[in-house]
Amino acid sequence: MTTLRIAMNGVTGRMGYRQHLVRSILPIRDQGGVTLPDGSRVQVEPVLVGRNADKLKELAALHDVEHWSTDVDAAIADADIVFDAAMTNLRPATLSKAMKQGKHVFTEKPTAETLAEAIELARLQATTGVTVGVVHDKLYLPGLVKLRRLVDEGFFGRILSLRGEFGYWVFEGDSQPAQRPSWNYRTEDGGGITTDMFCHWNYVLEGILGQVRTVTAKTATHIPTRWDEQGREYAATADDAAYGIFDVTTPGGDDVVAQINSSWAVRVFRDELVEFQVDGTHGSAVAGLRECRAQHRAHTPKPVWNPDLPVTEPFRDQWLDVPANADLDNGFKLQWEEFLRDVVAGRPHRYDLLSAARGVQLAELGLRSSAEGRRIDIPEITL
Repeated sequence: MTTLRIAMNGVTGRMGYRQHLVRSILPIRDQGGVTLPDGSRVQVEPVLVGRNADKLKELAALHDVEHWSTDVDAAIADADIVFDAAMTNLRPATLSKAMKQGKHVFTEKPTAETLAEAIELARLQATTGVTVGVVHDKLYLPGLVKLRRLVDEGFFGRILSLRGEFGYWVFEGDSQPAQRPSWNYRTEDGGGITTDMFCHWNYVLEGILGQVRTVTAKTATHIPTRWDEQGREYAATADDAAYGIFDVTTPGGDDVVAQINSSWAVRVFRDELVEFQVDGTHGSAVAGLRECRAQHRAHTPKPVWNPDLPVTEPFRDQWLDVPANADLDNGFKLQWEEFLRDVVAGRPHRYDLLSAARGVQLAELGLRSSAEGRRIDIPEITL
């Protein structure tokens, strides 16, 4: 059995620890690795990497991981695969160093703070020949897998629009601790919901509908003052909400209007923390992270607007659950398994650094759209 040594940088952070170590790599290790098409298996050996030796030692003991290190350079040199979930401003240097040493790379996004850096990483990937994967986790989640299946089966007819709602109330940190790190709300530290989420929305729109052509965005800092992990008051300099409209072109040439609201200053009145509704001439569907419900044209009611009478239509009850029809595992784990198979086969991963650069581009142009108060065309990236 082949064993791949994975240097997991930033594993003491929330995302690196919960989704990538605990819910992906450790389950893959404990199930005996990943099965390859020929029936053989490839096993994983995680090496925990970070800056805090005490935390790394504690996590290693807790999860029966033999190796950990605070020396990023040494960990990269000794690895087959380098995974990065550390701070974004440090990511380009880590990824560049790994690829130049011929290491395969799997990384969180955004891959860089600027489009120029993201493109340089994509260019470097093209010259090294290593397999690189960028986390596109939402496309592997059950709700969006079901939604994509409806698209592929032609359920919607001609797709007209997509509407997305994402977010929840992040406490300011004074009376209750904030459930997100304080750097998220400081522009000088790489924070901001546009930078964080537009890279997600780019691959979601590409994966469900097609190519994103234009962006019109309005950002806001609704909560101007927050309190950090030490209880100190600080000025929130980054945007905590972004309202975006995107023109998308499907592979068949149809134009679709997509609207996605993102906010850390909104209270949830929906079934999941993120939901996407796709409307088409023949049907509609609403998908969250796990569930998806649909309504076909033949089952669509005919409401009549009358504000003088109470609504009696049970609108939610008129939608049908879309079945999974498959065993859908954790989305992060599924992408890790696909990436590991690509590494062993020596082939490119379908979500690479060029895809990530388009996400950085959308965030950058979204911020520019808000600052200039206008719609902005999105040029094609060429390497």
